[in-house]
Amino acid sequence: MTLMMALLLEWVIGDPKSNLHPVALFGRWTLWCESFLYTGTRQRGVMTYLYVITIPFALLWFLHTLIGWPFDVLLVWASIGWKSLFEHVQAVLASASVSEARDTISNIVSRDTAEMNEEDARRAALESLAENASDAVIAPLLWFILLGPLGAALYRMVNTLDAMWGYRNERYHAFGFCAAKVDDVANWLPARIAARLMLLVGRSTDWATIREQAATHASPNAGWPEVALAYAADVKLGGSVKREGMVDERPFYGESDARDVNAAAAFDALLIVRNSLLLAAAATLVISFVF
Repeated sequence: MTLMMALLLEWVIGDPKSNLHPVALFGRWTLWCESFLYTGTRQRGVMTYLYVITIPFALLWFLHTLIGWPFDVLLVWASIGWKSLFEHVQAVLASASVSEARDTISNIVSRDTAEMNEEDARRAALESLAENASDAVIAPLLWFILLGPLGAALYRMVNTLDAMWGYRNERYHAFGFCAAKVDDVANWLPARIAARLMLLVGRSTDWATIREQAATHASPNAGWPEVALAYAADVKLGGSVKREGMVDERPFYGESDARDVNAAAAFDALLIVRNSLLLAAAATLVISFVF
């Protein structure tokens, strides 16, 4: 019942846009702690990481124990980012001009957008959709199954810290090492489940090639759903991107004769990800009822 209510709220309302959203509050707490605990070392990064997570988690555990299932519903709802994920990507695909597409995609990716053409923006949107289908939906559902509502919330904190600290730049390369590695572990299985689901509802079952191409991605996890979506939707994803003025050389993902990311191909990819997530939600509900 907790999961069903949370999914219903996410489906109807989506991610509330408020400074009081739990993830937003956790982000501000993280920035405050970083302001006086930061030093550029791995040891301080680990210490700060544990401090930042332990206190909010203890508070969530207390409220979970005190209030019960109504609080659990809100906790799971806040841990899932399903509706907002599709809204952001659809806004890019619906852009009326290249400049609008560039402005819109800059809100959801960390790469440079000034020189993007329309297809580059669509490709970036679909890659973000694939990766975040795993991070924002599949992973919270899996950790809910494994550890309950508090598990979903703990995962969301882990993922948020990676988004804030998990960069390979001068400031966070050492300090954010713990945040990046814990997130890699937390997303290892969800990324591969997401890839399997996309292949299941899509046009390919070539798992060996997916594994081979995913290994070329800089992330140990993000490549799996991205490559899987390229094959499942028969579109060409990947390719080199520019970040902070530097070119990140990446191969293209998908079949050699895969479609360019035109409007029809992008719509097919959206449907595949949507159907994959519906299948994941249905499976999670069944597992929750049974166990």
